[in-house]
Amino acid sequence: MPPTLASLVHHSALKLTVRAGADRLDAPVRWAHASELADPVPYMEGGELLLVTALTLDAEDPEAMRRYVRRLAAAGVAGLGFAVGVHYEEIPEALVDAARREGLPLLEVPRRTPFLAITKAVSAAIAADQYRAVTAGFAAQRELTRRALADGPEGLLAALASQVDGWAALYDASGAVVAAAPEWAGRRAARLTPDVERLRERPAPASAVVAGPPHSEHPEGPPNGGKADHPDHADDGDRVELHSLGTSRRARAALAVGTAAPLGTAERYALHSAIALLTLTTERSRSLHAAEQRLGAAVLRMLLAGEPDHARAVAGDLYGDLLDAPFRVIVAEPASAPAARAHAGARTPAAGAHAAARAEGDPRDALAEVVEAAAARAGEAVLVVPEGERLVVLAADGGAAVAACTEYAAALESARTAREPGAAAEPESLVAGLSAPAGPIAASAAYKQAEQALSVARRRGRVCVEHEQLAAGSVLPLLADDAVRAFADGLLRALRDHDATGRGDLVASLRAWLSRHGQWDAAAADLGVHRHTLRYRMRRVEEILGRSLDDPDVRMELWIALKATSPEGG
Repeated sequence: MPPTLASLVHHSALKLTVRAGADRLDAPVRWAHASELADPVPYMEGGELLLVTALTLDAEDPEAMRRYVRRLAAAGVAGLGFAVGVHYEEIPEALVDAARREGLPLLEVPRRTPFLAITKAVSAAIAADQYRAVTAGFAAQRELTRRALADGPEGLLAALASQVDGWAALYDASGAVVAAAPEWAGRRAARLTPDVERLRERPAPASAVVAGPPHSEHPEGPPNGGKADHPDHADDGDRVELHSLGTSRRARAALAVGTAAPLGTAERYALHSAIALLTLTTERSRSLHAAEQRLGAAVLRMLLAGEPDHARAVAGDLYGDLLDAPFRVIVAEPASAPAARAHAGARTPAAGAHAAARAEGDPRDALAEVVEAAAARAGEAVLVVPEGERLVVLAADGGAAVAACTEYAAALESARTAREPGAAAEPESLVAGLSAPAGPIAASAAYKQAEQALSVARRRGRVCVEHEQLAAGSVLPLLADDAVRAFADGLLRALRDHDATGRGDLVASLRAWLSRHGQWDAAAADLGVHRHTLRYRMRRVEEILGRSLDDPDVRMELWIALKATSPEGG
């Protein structure tokens, strides 16, 4: 505890006497300062014990003393020490009465007690308090380190909550609570996720102080918990400090500490120790994560090369469960990635691609965080491999990671749809393809399915397309491509030019004949002409195109061209 006026009064060597404000002697003293200025307030910070001899004061003037004491009290001065036997043999009643009126503690300093002795006593007490705080901080650091090594982040949070007499929570990269102490603090911490997300938007390291939810909203707290749930504070919110964790520009985790009052020196030491230990844990986890990615890239190469047994042996316990049940393959890339560059070398992950630095705000990083966080919360194995321009994910079919991916894609789709014309440029988005469920033997086929779905998603302007959606739908939407339209226009141009001269209706006749599978009578009836007229028109089509309608490939290409150029899709 810092020194107080009471501790100075009880200091046997100082011989101080209380003349006013005896009920406020518990006020902490930040420093002892001697000043004979008529108005020392501009030089005060608050919390000082002001020492005077009244050299320049008219201490016997009641009105002057009321003004003087009123300004001292308003400035937050802890107390006033008056030396007797120097200019006044005793403290004038005008000053005593003014101090009583303002409730300002007034101490009588005997002539034999120099002001320097009081200053030294205050300084020694402050130094002793700081030493106790530092010692307590080192002890807290040792305890936090011991608990972190023995019990991991959960043990560290429990020790930290005890040290600060409050609660503590750890958040992952997505803002979800991964651990909290005590247990009842989990729900309280979860309500601060929006604040954690805002903190992560700032360059690390970053911190913020927020007001937590009112305690009355949290009956889950223990009936006799620490200060945070003390009955005297039942209607007050916690004071919560949020701190980002990690050394990279974008934080990988965050720590929340909730208390009923601002942290003291010892508690601050404990908090800083916890931040350092959790940062070390986070950075170590990132190193392990990088190693896991290198191992995952090797496993993926083996799967795509048709070596599932070798892949399973290399994966071991890390990815073993993932390869023992149906999984999905997700292939994602930035929406701006050129298709040719994205497909270059796509079948085999490039060595070291996982370590390539990507630009801040890369949508693949955001997707990886979402998928990995969901898998971690559900206790699932997930394989995430950066692959050049792409991100490849293997996740359990029907699991939390796949669900998180589709939900994230749906949110991006909704945000893009809701954008108003003229709004600021939207952040870089992504496109993704999701394969059908597959096993290790069919991993290569699943990868190809994900590629096909990705291609369709890009062509349709979608964020994500599942391969099952392609099989359940029609192939006709796939014709909505500039290259296909250009081919169709070129193939049919001569026929359209012929029809434009008014010499026949070859395009409509060709469509009717193909739709009737070459049945002359049925097609002629649809057109309302004689079958001989239709035969003549089809001979003209062959002459103009220089191709035979007896060739099934020619009929297929003409039908596709008609479908691709029809406003209604044929």
